[in-house]
Amino acid sequence: MVAGATGLVGREVLAALLADRHIRTIHVLGRKAPALQDPRIVDHRVDFGRLPALPAVDEAYIALGTTIKVAGSQAAFRAVDHDAVLAAARAAHAAGARRLGVVSAMGADAASRVFYNRTKGEMEQALGAIGYTCLVVARPSLLAGDRSRLGQPERVGERIGLQLSRLLRGLIPPNYRPIPAHRVAASLVAAVNQGTPGQRVLLSGAMQ
Repeated sequence: MVAGATGLVGREVLAALLADRHIRTIHVLGRKAPALQDPRIVDHRVDFGRLPALPAVDEAYIALGTTIKVAGSQAAFRAVDHDAVLAAARAAHAAGARRLGVVSAMGADAASRVFYNRTKGEMEQALGAIGYTCLVVARPSLLAGDRSRLGQPERVGERIGLQLSRLLRGLIPPNYRPIPAHRVAASLVAAVNQGTPGQRVLLSGAMQ
């Protein structure tokens, strides 16, 4: 199962899974159809606030996320980056998945005073209580990728950050350098496939 396959990282996760010919079926959950097409994809148009029971799945990937600006409020942001993520994770677990890979963010911390970081941290914390045998959390820094191909609005702060990072790359610690979305996806899929028991966090520097 993949939730969020129309986003920057989610699209790359789906592409990585499609490259594995051993995978028979990929159930994609979202509000719109994924751009990638393949006979193995089963497209489920869903409301994450009222998810139906899912078909049997072995593993799950969740790359749901927005920004407070796009969402319109802190409450709307939390509904996606916390509530929808947990809903998808619980639905996949109920359908049999025991391995889960989730895209979070650098700085995720349930005790943070920063709303964004606190929401991500609380999401990670709640995922750990669901009961997955293998839980992998990717915490990328600034994501590099073409959002226009996905029909997403330009994030001005992200664009400026990427430009500055290119100029100052040698001075920026690895965990805080921009990272291409496809590297995040590849690292997440590889770690989930390893199936190491317990909860594992992939920091951005390690995924570079």
